[in-house]
Amino acid sequence: MHFLVKRPTRHLETQRRSAETDCTGAEAMAISGAMSDCLFCKIGSGEIPGDKVFDDGELFAIRDIHPMAPVHVLVIPYRHVETILDFDEDGQRLVGRAFLAAAEIARREGIAETGYRVVANCNRDGGQTVFHVHFHVLGGRAMKWPPG
Repeated sequence: MHFLVKRPTRHLETQRRSAETDCTGAEAMAISGAMSDCLFCKIGSGEIPGDKVFDDGELFAIRDIHPMAPVHVLVIPYRHVETILDFDEDGQRLVGRAFLAAAEIARREGIAETGYRVVANCNRDGGQTVFHVHFHVLGGRAMKWPPG
C-alpha cells in the first residue's frame, strides 16, 4: 500500500521514497540513511529502547517520556511519514488504524469510560517536535479546553 507522499519530504531522497513505500513494519526500519536520525524510527527498530504498550506490526505505541497527563501514550506508524500533510488518500486506512489502536490503549489503560483525548500535532507551530507522524493518547484526568 502506498500512503506516502503528496509532496517530497524534507529528509527522503526520491530513490529511498519509492523503496520505503513498498515495505511495511520492521522492513521500513531497515532502510538506512535518511531515516537513521529519526528518534521514532530508532525506537521502532529497537535501536533505542522504548516502553512499548502496543504493537500490531504496522503501528506501535510507547509511553511518552515527558507525560502531560497520567496516561500519555504515543501511537506511531512503523513507516516513516514526516507530518500529516504527507498522507494521501491511502493514508486514511493507517489513520483509522491509529484511532482504533488509541481506543484499545484507552481500554487497556482504564481511561476509555472516563474519557481521553487523541492529538496529532503538525509542524512546529502546531507543536510537532519529532517529524515522524504520531498520535498522542492523553487521559487519566479531566482535559481542559481550549488547549495550549
